[in-house]
Amino acid sequence: MLIRQYYGSIIFVSTGVAEFDLGLRERKRRETRAALSLAALRLCFQRGWENVTVADIAAAANVSPRTFRNYFSTKAEAIAAGHLERLLRVADELRTRPATEPMWTAIANSVAAQFQPPEKRSEALADAKRWQERIRFVITEPAIRGEVLKAAAAAQVALAEAIAERSGTPRGADLYSQVMAAVVIAIVGTIMDRWLRDGPSGPILPLLSEAFALAAAGFSDTNAKRSRNDS
Repeated sequence: MLIRQYYGSIIFVSTGVAEFDLGLRERKRRETRAALSLAALRLCFQRGWENVTVADIAAAANVSPRTFRNYFSTKAEAIAAGHLERLLRVADELRTRPATEPMWTAIANSVAAQFQPPEKRSEALADAKRWQERIRFVITEPAIRGEVLKAAAAAQVALAEAIAERSGTPRGADLYSQVMAAVVIAIVGTIMDRWLRDGPSGPILPLLSEAFALAAAGFSDTNAKRSRNDS
């Protein structure tokens, strides 16, 4: 069994009979992390950064302060975990995409799956406005901003591993996967920043699609094969 740690999140990878149990355990762990992160973000946004304690966050998520400490060291880390979880789901989704799908298309679809808006336009607009307010809060609070950057770096490592697995490249030997992961994380960060700055008139997904289309030409499957051969 391999145990990997990304920014405080333990990822279990097993080739033995306990693989299913470990997968279920990790999913439950990530669900708890997500609940704590959402509670921290909601409370700090509503009450103000200085007016929320760890005990408040734990109570809102129906866990003890001790459980909170098992997952996070600070409020800022808890809030940033929501961003990390979304990006980790991109790697999860990539592993489930059809093998016949070109790499860059599979990655773009994996990212898009994490930003799907509600079906009704009125709900999509309301969701966009709420998200814009929360993102602005994250960006303007220095302590949170630093943790978000750490989360993005951790997610980049996880995504590079998923890309390398899909392309059949030994871990740590594939510059193609590492560069591609870095570009994906940069695209997500850039589009979120632009969407926030311009003010959302709807879902963020069209902007993401446009950005991935612009980058697509530089990530052909031919280049991926060349990178594998060079490793």
